[in-house]
Amino acid sequence: MESKKNEAMVSNPEMQNKAILDTLYKALAHGDTSTVVKLLTTDLEWWFHGPPRCHHMMRMLTGESSHSEFRFEPRSIEVVGDCVIAEGWEGAQVYWVHVWTLKDGLITQFREYFNTWLTVRDVKPPRWEIGSDNHTLWQSQPRDLARRSLPGLLLAI
Repeated sequence: MESKKNEAMVSNPEMQNKAILDTLYKALAHGDTSTVVKLLTTDLEWWFHGPPRCHHMMRMLTGESSHSEFRFEPRSIEVVGDCVIAEGWEGAQVYWVHVWTLKDGLITQFREYFNTWLTVRDVKPPRWEIGSDNHTLWQSQPRDLARRSLPGLLLAI
């Protein structure tokens, strides 16, 4: 039974990418740097939007801070094309979105958004949808922050 589950995951790149991100967040939570290193390319591309003091994930990935300084506990992890989007929040003060791009089972790109609403849109709609205006693939949904005013960004993929 377990081998069939693994075969299905390997044949479905979206499920494989989501599983890789699940593994990454669990490894980060336990301070398992050897697992984290195996999931990232050595030339990881990184983008950030938010207050300068809030580069929490990048500081963890580079070893500048420990896993106990800031805990990332994703409330949702969704696959959108080649990207995996993780979202989390803690009360009304902290909201984050991570957009990870994977290639051949490795994380190649990381976008970190801190206290920023994010909308991901498809910029190349299929021909049969050209008349439609809604090509939103993903949108921030932090329930605890619904009344809070945060800057918003549009990520075009």
